[in-house]
Amino acid sequence: MPIMSWTDAYSTGIAEVDQQHKKLIELINSLHDAMVKGQGKDVLGKILRELVDYCASHFAMEERMFDKHGYPDAADHKEKHQKMTSKVLALQAQFEQGKATMTIDVMDFLQQWLDKHILGTDKKYVPFLKSKGVQ
Repeated sequence: MPIMSWTDAYSTGIAEVDQQHKKLIELINSLHDAMVKGQGKDVLGKILRELVDYCASHFAMEERMFDKHGYPDAADHKEKHQKMTSKVLALQAQFEQGKATMTIDVMDFLQQWLDKHILGTDKKYVPFLKSKGVQ
């Protein structure tokens, strides 16, 4: 059973952003499913690496849009991306060193962060980018 489901509330109306947010939700659900099924460290590690890599590419795409269109709150948004990247990389390193396991707390953190980031932080840039013709 998925831990997150895409709803219209998450939609930014910017096609590439929405497509990537859907992929992030899919990756979080895959990680959750593997954890619930008790799959091994190799499977969990592979999905976690994919999530980390996809977050990085997603953040880079958003930041390119900010730079291209002169988004005035870009510095603050980029800082939030950096903080999340640092947290997830630290989690990944701990997991790969055997110091952390995938727990409900980790899944809750990822789910709540993505939920808060899309509905709060990302929704703030939508009017600006749409005013610049981004669809």
